[in-house]
Amino acid sequence: MFQPSKEDVRNFFCTTWRKQQDSGVLTPLESIAARWIVEHPEYHDILNHPERALQTDYSVENGQTNPFLHLSMHLTLSEQIQANQPVGIREIGRELMIRMDSEHDAAHQMMECLGQFLWESAQTGEEPQMYRYLESLNQLI
Repeated sequence: MFQPSKEDVRNFFCTTWRKQQDSGVLTPLESIAARWIVEHPEYHDILNHPERALQTDYSVENGQTNPFLHLSMHLTLSEQIQANQPVGIREIGRELMIRMDSEHDAAHQMMECLGQFLWESAQTGEEPQMYRYLESLNQLI
């Protein structure tokens, strides 16, 4: 499994944003990331200053949202839905998007489940149980 460093993730999003602004050629993954970056104008200034972005500590204790974690979760959900892994997530995403009339709002609801799922796995040290993740997603619809 690919496990990029914090710097790798931050560089990926900053580089993707720069390429998007310069009308550069994006990889398929960068195209998905750029779409979510466009949806988050509050992060554009951060992404425009990669040196600062690499140095900044985005911590909950400081009352900050980590833009790179947020964008990474959007990217993760997009990939999960596209691949339908775990099986059933594509239909859940589709139903939630229709009900909310917004892909972005639906993604944010699903991200709550993803975040809780990952946090619980980290706390228990147990292997993630995908059926529990799907159960929480199903409760959204």
